[in-house]
Amino acid sequence: MTTALSPRQRLALSGLGLIVFFGGWEAAVRTGLLPSGMVPAPSSLWQAWLDEVHGGFWQQAILDSLSHYALGLLFGSVLGALTGLLCGMVPVLDAFLAGIVHLLRPVPGLAWVPFAILWFGLNTSGATFVIAISVFWINFYAAYAAVRSVDPELYELASAFGHGSFLGRLFKVVLPASAPGVMAGLRTGLGQGWMSVVAAELFGVPGIGARMMQASSLLATDVVVVYMLTMALLYALTDFLFGFVRVRVLRWQA
Repeated sequence: MTTALSPRQRLALSGLGLIVFFGGWEAAVRTGLLPSGMVPAPSSLWQAWLDEVHGGFWQQAILDSLSHYALGLLFGSVLGALTGLLCGMVPVLDAFLAGIVHLLRPVPGLAWVPFAILWFGLNTSGATFVIAISVFWINFYAAYAAVRSVDPELYELASAFGHGSFLGRLFKVVLPASAPGVMAGLRTGLGQGWMSVVAAELFGVPGIGARMMQASSLLATDVVVVYMLTMALLYALTDFLFGFVRVRVLRWQA
């Protein structure tokens, strides 16, 4: 029988795993197992980050990316979750949109970049659109699945207490019962949004992705990795902060 690890043990093992990962990476570059011209050593990243900070590039890239990341996350999450809730509650709407959903769902966010350029131009609005598209489907399916899994007996119970109307079922049954699933979708969307930032900035919109593309064109792989780690840290921060929101929203479960 597997023994469960305490939070402290998990944290210690996680830290050890990172040490082994970066140590192995450093050793592979220093021994020539990985070509130093193509893969930077972890020891070179600190100086690369300092250069970006002193030049003001790092701070500006973060601010630029956060602007369209936040907007794209907001629009994609709200519209996706709302559409998923409505489709889960209204069978007629679900059937009406089923063909459209199956048609558009497989299209990746990157495929919308040409339309973003045509419709919005080379600005924050275009990047916001691409991120919103990527986040939309995660929240749509999370909310839809959460509503569909609600126990039908809860609707009957709500009707017995005078909450049989659409709004009554929405606020008394659907939202409370589907909240954990919706929150899971929102949390997944946080990561998907950061994954979409690079694609959203491929066409020249300033930000972390654009800075990575500039660095890669100059073969400055250490700078590229700096921004990769920056994006990972930003996701960790947003996920950590979202954890507090989730606990507050779902405190009734305790």
